[in-house]
Amino acid sequence: MLETLICLVVAITDGDTLKVRCGQQGAYEQVTIRMAEIDAPEKKQAFGSRSKDALGALCHEAMATIKPQTKDRYGRTVARVECRGVDANAAMVKLGMAWAYVKYQTDPKFPQLEQQARSQRVGLWGDLGSAEPPIAPWEFRAQSKQQN
Repeated sequence: MLETLICLVVAITDGDTLKVRCGQQGAYEQVTIRMAEIDAPEKKQAFGSRSKDALGALCHEAMATIKPQTKDRYGRTVARVECRGVDANAAMVKLGMAWAYVKYQTDPKFPQLEQQARSQRVGLWGDLGSAEPPIAPWEFRAQSKQQN
């Protein structure tokens, strides 16, 4: 496992990606963090902006504990993120603002949190039964690729 970092969250890209500033004054490094275990709606997807706003409320301009796990194919650090004493990865799923990313799941609590959010109809699960069910981000990306 890679070294835990304490960094300032300087930007929220979307509901599962943020930019942090790490290091000492005069030698800062900006790092893009892809949150492990979760997948949030894409920007062009329903709930995309609400998911981004929810992550912003949890983490923007906060000092974050970053626990890196790996790098993804885009060079982003995949990590667990804690902001203001809250496990932000788990909170996003619990708030119904992200899915448990089953393809990369290692922590069994994430599918449980998603099931809880679905049954309580919070966040993107709020309209279940009265509208089209939300499309998982990985399915949305696959559909977008097919259309291009």
